[in-house]
Amino acid sequence: MEEKIVFCKGGGCTAKLGAGILSRVLEKLPKGPEDPNLLIGYDSKDDAAVYKVADDLAIVQTLDFFPPMVEDPYTFGKIAATNALSDIYAMGGTVKTALNIVCFPEKMDLNILGEIMRGGSEKVIEAGGTLAGGHSIADSDVKYGLSVTGTVHPDKIYSNNQGQAGDVLILTKKLGVGIVCTANRVQEASKEAMNAAIQSMTTLNKYAAEVCRDFTIHACTDVTGFSFLGHLHEMMDGRHSCIVYVDQVPVISEALDYADEFLLTAAGQRNRNHTGPFVQFEDISFAMQEVLFDPQTSGGLLIAVSKEEGELLLKRLKEIGLPASIVGEILEPSDIEIRVIHK
Repeated sequence: MEEKIVFCKGGGCTAKLGAGILSRVLEKLPKGPEDPNLLIGYDSKDDAAVYKVADDLAIVQTLDFFPPMVEDPYTFGKIAATNALSDIYAMGGTVKTALNIVCFPEKMDLNILGEIMRGGSEKVIEAGGTLAGGHSIADSDVKYGLSVTGTVHPDKIYSNNQGQAGDVLILTKKLGVGIVCTANRVQEASKEAMNAAIQSMTTLNKYAAEVCRDFTIHACTDVTGFSFLGHLHEMMDGRHSCIVYVDQVPVISEALDYADEFLLTAAGQRNRNHTGPFVQFEDISFAMQEVLFDPQTSGGLLIAVSKEEGELLLKRLKEIGLPASIVGEILEPSDIEIRVIHK
């Protein structure tokens, strides 16, 4: 009999706490003495922590885990690992080691756990890393992910907020996987749409990051639970504004149909509540707005690069088979942080 995982209320990055709630908690934590070797910490809203250990070496640390968003355990393991590994690439780093994080019901078939971890292990190997152990606890629901360590040169870190006016914004994957997975949960998603979502969620950002190393990247983040617009808001960081050309944003087309049918996530609505005040939509459909607020599991990289280098970078990303697109540009700060328009 084919083994399947039971869906939980929120799977993948739809299960994350909202950005607003998280910010209120983090800002109250004691900071402790400042460590000059901590180049990037949690207070920067960046993708991972970066700690300098030598003049030419820094370690990148991240972890991510969540409940299932697909029924097949092996596929879930691949998605969860791909998602956790992504933060290393978003910082410009190289994956070195990973540790499993497992929450699993003691009464559930251990073959399911084996398939989840097999999927995760394969993605760590594909990333060029070593799976070095992990930690497990008994829980009422399945959750899985990785703690990942990578390395980066201290002078070559990609931060998420150093974009410059005049930069173009490049997105490397299609949006809409959260909405498609939600539709699938109630048996409304087509097989083609779900296959497209799974292919996207299991594609390592390693390949996009490797292409980026030949270019001067001003800022980079991966688009995950806070949505395209949420992560774009963090990228602006109160320093800049930007314009998004909605017709150039890559989208799983069926996601727009499902959004029109109100197959939406609570996390998407939290994203709208948190980021919406910073966004002005100019004649943009409800469905497309929802896609832009949709929490992405294992989403693509959002890259800020000079206009001069942007076209060649886009060409190189397309040559390796990614559905990348120039989706907008960074401007000088204005009263409207993010304008979403038809070009």
